[in-house]
Amino acid sequence: MRNLLLISNSTNPGEPYLGWCKELIANWCKENHVKTALLIPFAGVTVSWDDLTSKVKEIYAEFDVEISSIHQYPNPVEAVKNAECIVVNGGSTWNLLAECYKQDILDVMREKALSGTPYMGWSAGSNLACPTIKTTNDMPIIEPESFNAMNLIPFQINPHYLDAHPTGHGGETREDRIKEFMVINPNTYVAGLREATALVIKGDKIELVGREKNMRVFKFGQEIKEYPLGSNIEFLLK
Repeated sequence: MRNLLLISNSTNPGEPYLGWCKELIANWCKENHVKTALLIPFAGVTVSWDDLTSKVKEIYAEFDVEISSIHQYPNPVEAVKNAECIVVNGGSTWNLLAECYKQDILDVMREKALSGTPYMGWSAGSNLACPTIKTTNDMPIIEPESFNAMNLIPFQINPHYLDAHPTGHGGETREDRIKEFMVINPNTYVAGLREATALVIKGDKIELVGREKNMRVFKFGQEIKEYPLGSNIEFLLK
């Protein structure tokens, strides 16, 4: 049974790393009796995996969850198999997926998560839970073996979803890019997950949580719809 916490972003302007969602994470860990968690830091590119681990470890220690990182284990596959909980930070979705393929852990992570092991990700970590990484926002700085991700959910997420079209900007908006995706992938929903929001998924139940912001849902041939907190969005899991 899936047990997922998929967060749009780690940092809001003027707030510390994981500041806006710390209470959400703490409560989720408590509800799922998480005491130890395995960090997958591969989305980190401009910051070292050691530094990322220290940063996340310090925060999770505040609610009595011990973090270790997969890059510190001699056998990554065994580390995933033995994990009580899996945590995947944000950064480069491309590097994250490429490294997961390189270390041969993607299928093992998927099996663990589908069997009920709690999985938590933010930004790139949320992208990794989707069928593919085709709705990530970042540049393809490295070529993974495939665009296929963990496929823990049947829909795509676009984290950090923005409505804005900056003054003087002549390029496509986020909405434009998602519409392009839908033309090529007409059977797939895309959830535009605005910052300071997250999705909690348990089995076949799904809930939008966080601050008072709507989620924007796209589907080819359908009107774009806004869903506030508390909405019935279980159709995304069908």
